[in-house]
Amino acid sequence: MGETQNILNAADIDRILKRMAQEILEAHKGAPIALIGIHTRGVYLARRLQQNIKAFEATELPVGEIDITLYRDDWTQLTPHPVVKTTQIPFSVNGKRIVLVDDVLYTGRTIRAAMDAIVDFGRPGRIELAVLIDRGHRELPIQSNYTGQCIRTGKTDMINVLLKECDQEDRVVLEIR
Repeated sequence: MGETQNILNAADIDRILKRMAQEILEAHKGAPIALIGIHTRGVYLARRLQQNIKAFEATELPVGEIDITLYRDDWTQLTPHPVVKTTQIPFSVNGKRIVLVDDVLYTGRTIRAAMDAIVDFGRPGRIELAVLIDRGHRELPIQSNYTGQCIRTGKTDMINVLLKECDQEDRVVLEIR
């Protein structure tokens, strides 16, 4: 076990999500968009962004959730019995501007899998990406449109995003290995 550092606290996460919500609003200037959170923590972040946008603009964006487990190119290496979560996209993605939401951007493979999953539901007009943490080390040419914070890490380090909805607290921790 290596050294552990707290990177963000609850107030930091809240402030970052409010800023990201404003950036999304400014980029779209009233155009219809929808948020889709990637399981698990991306779903909670998408809902928080939805609430922040509603507070700023008094408009409620549609929110969906997507499980990418079986779309990953490495799922057979991760576990012999994957746990598949719910995918719920209660709106048509056809022609819509979609903002994918995830907690950490690392290699880009999760985002590639999410895009593959979304196009199984239709043909979006545009797909953008919002992430709380970008830690670098891409294996695929994917970048976020809305980034909470960039944290440079070593390849063996871990970033753990803890959210009160599933972890009983809001905090981002860097584990240096």
